[in-house]
Amino acid sequence: MKFTPDQSATLLSILRWRRDVRHFRTDPVDEAVLERLRATMDCAPSVGNARPWRVIRVDSSDLRAQVRANFQTCNAVAAQLYSGDKHAEYLALKLAGLDAAPVQLAVFTVMDPEAGHGLGRQTLPETLRQSTAMAMHTLWLAARAENLGLGMVSILEPHGIEALLDVPKGWEFAAYLCLGHPEFMDDTPLLHRSGWQANATTEWERR
Repeated sequence: MKFTPDQSATLLSILRWRRDVRHFRTDPVDEAVLERLRATMDCAPSVGNARPWRVIRVDSSDLRAQVRANFQTCNAVAAQLYSGDKHAEYLALKLAGLDAAPVQLAVFTVMDPEAGHGLGRQTLPETLRQSTAMAMHTLWLAARAENLGLGMVSILEPHGIEALLDVPKGWEFAAYLCLGHPEFMDDTPLLHRSGWQANATTEWERR
């Protein structure tokens, strides 16, 4: 299939407007939309076609409360890395959408999957984690195309989440994703807008 300039422009627009969303409305996401999003992850590339990602949809209010507690503990520790004005700036940042996001997904990587028969990962075993990351990015773009927002909560203790969700041995925690209708749309990253860290330009070095 050959794509048109208009289709290419649409993809660029989706990429530019993709944001790490932390401000969500609480109204639910239609299950048909979620099924479409689930299916998009099947379109992601993976090393050896191993498809090592596993996703748990966390609906339990008790489990969500324990995830928030994990975040609060880790966030308090992380805040101590900063002092003075930077400490105050850190505390002012909204770093998670755990309080409102109607859909919450815990994503894991199977570190020794039978699928793929080891192809492509003998010298670079981290390609399993990279495959999971690509599946999440595929989901992220698809969510934006559905006018939804997605945010990654990275300030969590991984083994605590693995134990909390009682995942099989060999599943490695990759990310906790919050998904839902954003309170507002923005084409500028919040960390850039807040002055924490400006977007940088990617350079391709030639040799």
